[in-house]
Amino acid sequence: MIETHPGLTVDSRPDWVKCGRCAELVYGKRFTRDLRVCPDCGEHARLTARERLDQLLDAGSETALRADPAPHDPLGFVDSRPYPERLDRARAETGMDEAAVGGRGTIHGQPVVVVAMDFRFLGGSLGCAVGALVAAAADESLRTGTPLLLITASGGARMQEGVLSLMQMAKTAHALAELDEAGVLVLSLITDPTYGGVAASFATLADVILIEPGARMGFAGPRVIEQTIGERLPEGFQTAEFLLEHGMVDTIVARAALRATLRHFLAVGGAGRRDGGNDTLLNGIVSGGYESEANGSTLNGATPKGTTPNGVARNGSAANGSAANGHACHEPSLGELAREPGEPGEPGEPGESWEAVRLARHAGRPTMLDYAGRLLEDFHELHGDRIGADCPAIVGGIGRLDGRLVMLIGHQKGGDNLTERQYRKFGMATPAGFRKAGRLMRLAAKLGLPVITLVDTPGANPGPDAERDGQAVAIAENLRLMARLDTPIVTVITGEGGSGGALALAVADRVLIGEHGVYSVISPEGCAAILWKDPSAAPAAAAALRMGPRDLLRLGVVDRIVPEPPGGAHTDPGRAATLLRTALVPVLDELLALNRTRLLRERGERFRRFGAPEATRAEAVRAEHARADSVRADSVHAGAVRGDSARTRSVRNEVAPGAAVRVETIRAEAAPVEVAPAEGSAR
Repeated sequence: MIETHPGLTVDSRPDWVKCGRCAELVYGKRFTRDLRVCPDCGEHARLTARERLDQLLDAGSETALRADPAPHDPLGFVDSRPYPERLDRARAETGMDEAAVGGRGTIHGQPVVVVAMDFRFLGGSLGCAVGALVAAAADESLRTGTPLLLITASGGARMQEGVLSLMQMAKTAHALAELDEAGVLVLSLITDPTYGGVAASFATLADVILIEPGARMGFAGPRVIEQTIGERLPEGFQTAEFLLEHGMVDTIVARAALRATLRHFLAVGGAGRRDGGNDTLLNGIVSGGYESEANGSTLNGATPKGTTPNGVARNGSAANGSAANGHACHEPSLGELAREPGEPGEPGEPGESWEAVRLARHAGRPTMLDYAGRLLEDFHELHGDRIGADCPAIVGGIGRLDGRLVMLIGHQKGGDNLTERQYRKFGMATPAGFRKAGRLMRLAAKLGLPVITLVDTPGANPGPDAERDGQAVAIAENLRLMARLDTPIVTVITGEGGSGGALALAVADRVLIGEHGVYSVISPEGCAAILWKDPSAAPAAAAALRMGPRDLLRLGVVDRIVPEPPGGAHTDPGRAATLLRTALVPVLDELLALNRTRLLRERGERFRRFGAPEATRAEAVRAEHARADSVRADSVHAGAVRGDSARTRSVRNEVAPGAAVRVETIRAEAAPVEVAPAEGSAR
């Protein structure tokens, strides 16, 4: 006999099974026949990825889908044991190469491309290999016009791959944005548990989101939230029933009804998709004020370098942080700003890396509003998400940078005043903040303005209210929006770039980082608590995560390092603004000289390359060019700028009455796993 526990994946075939929820004994063969669901209480035991595909796909219809190999150990990560040893152990225990499998097949005769995650493999964590597989599946769906089904089970991003695992969120969001533009249906099936970077990317970007009874999904995990608020969460928090009540999913579907429900939606998607997905991306249609590459036009009617949009020569204006503030304008050398790609070297000393983290978090560093006042002329802040809230942790507005109108958006930590920092939520945005940022980005695209984002945040807000309001969905929507926003985007990490809360403003054409900035998939404290089992190991974790500018430059995650005044930006905010202006202006000039076709193509190539071995990157670029020829220009503007499309709403309205089964199930906490939790733990 084997006893199941809530959250347990049962791999053996015992004679009898004891349900961990209701304690009833179930005959083993009946348990298998009932798809591993307790017939007495309805508890859905976890399934392996192999079991998922065997249950859902028509017998004999499956063919395997493979992606390009991912780097084995991109950071040379070592905690209590080397990362390669963890991978070898996971492979030996599961018989899988990675945390997901993909394939093509049919469900009741309806063709589908599917990716299924497996929580047994390092907690189903999202790393470079899983990101590559999801992107490859999306490519196959785009190529054939076949609906895509994503079955999720994950604890979050994979810490051992550092910021490269964070980039997989952007990579998969870009891949799904292409399917939106091509009119290809995307379905997701949420299974227990789905958290962190998976919840905040492809799991919640689907057109229709199904969830099993009792399954849990959220951005911040329950323990992180409880540590933040210092109290127990209510029963049922983040469960399927909670998510349905709060509008985060479309329907709850019992396992026995999944094939019939999926058949319904696949038939809808198959009937509405375009023939073969062969329509071209750009055919000379003007969208959002920008013309295609065919006629050689540039974005925004870009003027020659060295002049303003009005034709006035730039003369090094003394306003807002220039020489008039008492500092000579510093011209960083190309060596200071240029990208230096290559393999990462040995991790830095723990003490040195930890000091970099402490400096990036210094309360006196210039804030978003400090930079707005020093960089821009005539800056006007814009407020509100137009739904019912205005998060003070993110601010944005329109102003002039050297005479050019720009949309500036960024995290506002609050400076060195504790009361102000508390009001600004320490720069940890709620869903309303990310929705406000998205609204301003769409406005910028409509008006033909480039977007500049300033990132400085420990992470997204981890509170229960943020979860109720859809934190994971808000972040995921921004990733998809920025992936295809048809206006130039430049991101500057001015201090701390904390996980998904940072990435939600950083899917950009160019990413710059301050000389004393950091960028990571998880805080060093969080990483140390999980992998070292000792929060005091944070300095060692900081070194292993390779969060500093030089490592990020070598990994290709950032493109430029912006010099700071001696000792850091907080020692001389005026000069820090001057140095940032000097770095920003030529980057904007470069991007504004690109036509819309090339801008979107190169942004896609950028994120497709993250986590790909050097040998496959050239092929990835060629594949991106081929993909760019398969999506229509008229859908680019509607899908990327306006967000949720009418097509998506019409698909959701097709839910058949009675096709879903609601089950009041309260699931106990699963055992902790060694993967990155959702961000935002209290410092």
